[in-house]
Amino acid sequence: MTSVSHDDTESVAAEAHDGSWSVNLEKPEYADSPGLVVDDALTAISQTRAGYHVNLVTHGDCGHPETYLFDALGEAVGDAAHWEYVEQCGCGGHVTRVHVEDDWTLPDDA
Repeated sequence: MTSVSHDDTESVAAEAHDGSWSVNLEKPEYADSPGLVVDDALTAISQTRAGYHVNLVTHGDCGHPETYLFDALGEAVGDAAHWEYVEQCGCGGHVTRVHVEDDWTLPDDA
């Protein structure tokens, strides 16, 4: 699998991506807030067009994404995407790659 460089990450923005990209969920505000990581990860997935992927670069202080992110993704996006753990960064963060199969939008109540 390919590594993800911190230089290639973006903040969560309100625009769709017509290509694969990486989102930076490793900033200090995410350090003690797995819920914020999940919320912004879902926003990033909703901004990724079908056929592409988004790398979710998450803060190491939140722990392995398997413990708080994977189930939340499954509940929210269902079969519209699948994900895989890529690697732990040297700084302690984690990279999860989400492959978007079908365009998916955030529910209105999210």
